[in-house]
Amino acid sequence: VGLACGGEIEIFVEKVTWEPILKQLFNLITAKVPACLITDLTSGEKILIAPDDADALKIWPEEVAQHVTFLGYGERNAIVEAGGEFVQAESEIAAANMLLGATAAGIRAMTSSSSPGVSLKQEAISYMAGSDLPGVIVNISRGGPGLGDIGPSQGDYYQSTRGGGHGDYRLLVLAPASGQEAYDLTIKGFDLAFKYRNPVMILGDAIVGQMKEPVTPWVPESIDTDASSWCLEGAGDKKRDPRIIKSLFLEDGALADQNLRLQAKYEAMKDEIMVEQFLVEDAELVVVAFGSIGRIAKSTIRKMRAEGLKVGLVRPITLYPFPEQVLRDLATQGKRFLTIEHNLGQMVDDVRLAIRGVADSAFHSQLPGNLPTPDDFEEPIRKALED
Repeated sequence: VGLACGGEIEIFVEKVTWEPILKQLFNLITAKVPACLITDLTSGEKILIAPDDADALKIWPEEVAQHVTFLGYGERNAIVEAGGEFVQAESEIAAANMLLGATAAGIRAMTSSSSPGVSLKQEAISYMAGSDLPGVIVNISRGGPGLGDIGPSQGDYYQSTRGGGHGDYRLLVLAPASGQEAYDLTIKGFDLAFKYRNPVMILGDAIVGQMKEPVTPWVPESIDTDASSWCLEGAGDKKRDPRIIKSLFLEDGALADQNLRLQAKYEAMKDEIMVEQFLVEDAELVVVAFGSIGRIAKSTIRKMRAEGLKVGLVRPITLYPFPEQVLRDLATQGKRFLTIEHNLGQMVDDVRLAIRGVADSAFHSQLPGNLPTPDDFEEPIRKALED
């Protein structure tokens, strides 16, 4: 399932040809039949198709209809066909609170939105963290502040890695740089959420969200869905004490104890740190970048390596916990650093904290609202090498 933003809903279909599609496009519009935008993820081709009902399908030529794996309105039917449930909430606030309720019942559940929508979900996410509830939140971040635009941006780094809502809490944050990583990390995100009983954020952007490239699907060998020791399922005739899931602690010292326990959990999450290191062994300059910007910077580094310039890349995949020890170890080897972000400077704070007292990091800002290319990073990398 692709990014449902700006009116698009994208799902996988078998490859079809454009010619009969175009012949029927006029009929769809003039007949005022609702249509879905469908993407063949193996080729990137887009087609329009009518909703899942027999009358609508009749307007399609037989040679087209027989090649369509019809999933109707995308996410809804795809999830249902996989044995899940899809609920269309009336608002982002409602969706986040539905997520809270579903996870309290021990259900592997997720919600998704883009930047301002995720901001609306923050209160419920804070309640989930304070209540030790698992769950996955996907943020395909867009430009800001405010409504900004629907182009790519990494301006939600602070919000994602610092909790985002009220109180002292953290999300485990995963940042994919490709379609395959988005697939893989979503599966891993559910496992981590239930392992730590904590919300997990998948932080992408409009580049990752609208990327068209092959993905190799896979199914986990096993999934641990057992939440029977803590979920709310109704005591009924079961011989156990009633359970309470809450984030409200009014007794003297109770909230302090809860926060200490949560901090110990966040410390344990450091075992899950994931990071890509590319050509750092002999690098004089290490570029630090995450997500799509890390992938673009990698292309720049390959080109500069061909010129004999010793540049490497560290791409954090877990943004929280942050791979601070990896960076500190490189700093003690005498490496220099350049942080590149698609924002005005956020992750660079974590980079500088990680290497403080040993080294510093230069910074290059790719302003939100602009779509970067590998060529955009050549000049700042050359400048950092010369300084």
